[in-house]
Amino acid sequence: MKQPSPAPSIRDWIVVGSGFGGSVAALRLAEKNYSVTVLEQGKRYRDEDFAESAWRLGKVLWAPKAGLMGIMALTPFRHVSVLSGVGVGGGSLVYGNTLYVPHSDDFYRHTQWADLADWRTVLAPHYATAQKMLGVTTFDGDGPSEQMMRAIAADLGVADTYHSTEVGVYLGTPGVRVADPYFDGAGPARSGCTRCGQCMLGCRVGAKNTLEKNYLHFAEQRGVQIEPERTVVDVRPVGAADGSDGYVVTTERSGSWLRRDRRVYRTRGIVFAAGALGTNLLLRKCRDNGSLPRLSERIGELVRTNSEAIVAVTAKDRTVDLRADLAITSSVHPDEHTHFTNNTYGLRGDAMSLNFGPLTAGRGRRLQFAVAILSAPLRWLNPLRARGWSQHSVVFTVMQSLDSSLSLRPRRPGGRMETHISDGSAPSSYLPIANRIAELAAKHVSGYAQTSVLESLINTPTTAHILGGAVIADSAEHGVVDRHRRVFGYRNFLITDGSTVPANVGVNPSLTIAAMAEEAITHVRTNEEQTP
Repeated sequence: MKQPSPAPSIRDWIVVGSGFGGSVAALRLAEKNYSVTVLEQGKRYRDEDFAESAWRLGKVLWAPKAGLMGIMALTPFRHVSVLSGVGVGGGSLVYGNTLYVPHSDDFYRHTQWADLADWRTVLAPHYATAQKMLGVTTFDGDGPSEQMMRAIAADLGVADTYHSTEVGVYLGTPGVRVADPYFDGAGPARSGCTRCGQCMLGCRVGAKNTLEKNYLHFAEQRGVQIEPERTVVDVRPVGAADGSDGYVVTTERSGSWLRRDRRVYRTRGIVFAAGALGTNLLLRKCRDNGSLPRLSERIGELVRTNSEAIVAVTAKDRTVDLRADLAITSSVHPDEHTHFTNNTYGLRGDAMSLNFGPLTAGRGRRLQFAVAILSAPLRWLNPLRARGWSQHSVVFTVMQSLDSSLSLRPRRPGGRMETHISDGSAPSSYLPIANRIAELAAKHVSGYAQTSVLESLINTPTTAHILGGAVIADSAEHGVVDRHRRVFGYRNFLITDGSTVPANVGVNPSLTIAAMAEEAITHVRTNEEQTP
């Protein structure tokens, strides 16, 4: 006779996701003497496990139903395509190491949360803490890519806004392994950056300050359990409807061929930190299936894309080398609302060329795209076009703090999520300033400008910085979490990832997500204070 499965052990907190918001929450809760388990749908990668090149799709792309268990997911919607990180360490595995404090009042004083706190003042010490934990330093190089950025800034009349990037990378002696240089020897040993520029494929050197090198390292030292390849499929209260008696968390083994491998967890408290997209999808699923019926109806509203556009330039001269030492090394601010960076992929990122085609603008972009290809078929249809592309090219990410948003809703309860235009202006797939930047770059490198293929063919912007959908508000009528990131309608239920961010940040948002998570957990009492 088959024996019944043993009752699951009860953890104080379960954290869903191990990116910037989840890693911060896990460590800080453990420091408050709670038992914590982190559930991550992606794999755990050692440094040497990351892809040697962008063509190693099984290590680069996350598409488990197709047998791909890599570190980057691409999720297309009607109004935006979303790039996100997957794996233990979340977005820190694939991001460009860029850790900026937002400068614009568009973010700090957005009407969605301005009345709840003086956010510039409140978050300042937490930005400082996150900077220290993530080893932020200023990039110290000046090569062709940086010189091009400086020239573009001068052309735009904003030369004084050019600056080197604040990065989370150990810039020690290249390739030399040393004892932990950040935490008085308490952290893991590190190797100096070899300036290969392949940061966004996963750092095989061990120089990138991914979350496993700091927050997660210290969390595990304090007893936090990290369980990779567990996809959370359901969360529901035990006993009291508001979750004050705890929650049951149901997971499945990630990967379509293992869907029957279910595991159930019991916890007194729950933190959603599955990334803005993952958290919104799970919240909506749990609300629609009746597991968490008290959740706000505002789930999926005020989804932000950081108002981004992605363009590129490729030098015609195949001997020109535009690679930077790191993925992102410099920034320019054309105006108070706009920020752009250079992005390169080292020698082994040629597959990224498939994302780009002729530069297009405004209306009729499909026709422009077709005409451009027919006008220069040897450039665009040459099967060898990808060879060496990453060496001769620079990608520009153009971000704005101007207000724009989408809604993320199911076509029907329990159905596939879709984007809609609702509360405000929709993110545009065409930013004139982005095209201007690409055209100026083409002039300086004697090259040709390019646009994301998705932006040209389906009028859809691409973002690696999706935010919002479970935003901070003064009530459940206006958002999903309160000023302390506590979910309206439930007890001991927090959200600490980018889904709570209520406005476009205007810069790469990783540091902001970490700082906001730091601030949120300060409002959780210690385990001893919780005990009657």
